[in-house]
Amino acid sequence: MMRGNIPLHARVASDMKAIVYSETGDPSVLQLVDRPVLEPGPDEVRVRIVVSGVNPTDWKSRRGAAPGQALPFDDVVPGQDGAGIVEAIGTGVQHVSVGDRVWLALAAYQRASGGTSQEHAVLPAERVFALPAHASFDQGASLGVPAITAYRALTVAEDGPDRLHPTALADTVVLVAGGAGAVGHAAIQLARWAGATVITTVSGPVKAALATAAGAQHVLTYTDPGIDIVSQIRQIAPDGVDIIVEVAPAQNAELDLAVIRNRGSIAVYANNGGDLMTLDVRRNFSLNVRYQFVLLYTVGIDAIQSAAQAINVALGDGALAVGEDSGLPLHRFDLAHTPDAHALVESGAVGKVLIDVAAE
Repeated sequence: MMRGNIPLHARVASDMKAIVYSETGDPSVLQLVDRPVLEPGPDEVRVRIVVSGVNPTDWKSRRGAAPGQALPFDDVVPGQDGAGIVEAIGTGVQHVSVGDRVWLALAAYQRASGGTSQEHAVLPAERVFALPAHASFDQGASLGVPAITAYRALTVAEDGPDRLHPTALADTVVLVAGGAGAVGHAAIQLARWAGATVITTVSGPVKAALATAAGAQHVLTYTDPGIDIVSQIRQIAPDGVDIIVEVAPAQNAELDLAVIRNRGSIAVYANNGGDLMTLDVRRNFSLNVRYQFVLLYTVGIDAIQSAAQAINVALGDGALAVGEDSGLPLHRFDLAHTPDAHALVESGAVGKVLIDVAAE
């Protein structure tokens, strides 16, 4: 692709702005620096980042186990998710071309300089996915960790599908714990797109409105005085819930066991509320319950790519909208204010935090 007689992949400044940290700690360890723009090697792609997404995994990696903890590299560019435009490709890359709009997943995983908190990122081609023409960069930057995690959680059931499509979850009841979070939001959208009946639990009316906007048919507020969540779920699903997408297994273990059906699956993707959970072995035995823990970093690239393909189909069907009207408010920062973006995510803000890195 040519612009003004100059190949697009050559229209890159000799240096760029990037966010890096060289030690673990609070958001103040994030620094804005100038760095050279790198050329992609074999099976790599360089992307001009337009929008970067910030996830809890980003601030948890930045904090580490303790302030000052040694890093695997001298410094790290954070940001697992993002969207932008392909600038250059290395040898062996065939599924994207220079000029393509793309979204990224696990950009910073095991890489010092692959993260999306920079103007130009070089990362493995297998983590770069075409962004459908009508989808926005905001949507692309909001996929990655949340959408792939949600997809994985919805495709691990023993009696369920291993690939989602518009009728894959017909006659299936899905319970999403914490439907106002980014993963919960994506799980609601993908489950509805796949034909499921979706129940979600939230902590208050503001989050209830967001979960409803995302598409959940049944939104239950567990903080309402006198409410019997188990009874309400059982009224909706007398035979029990087929799949639970669980964000707080320690807190919800008893509830989950009370509503899961025989041979149902509980997909755990976070440890909100505690690291240790207690399970009633005999009752789980009797129901043949399956627990599936979900962590994208170690799930394998085949699972990531399979999820991305189906997610793109869902995008094409209009199933993964973002913004407050779709149940996921957006909070925006520029690259220089990445520390503020991290702090907002770390504070537990509801919605999706995005960093505007470059103009489209």
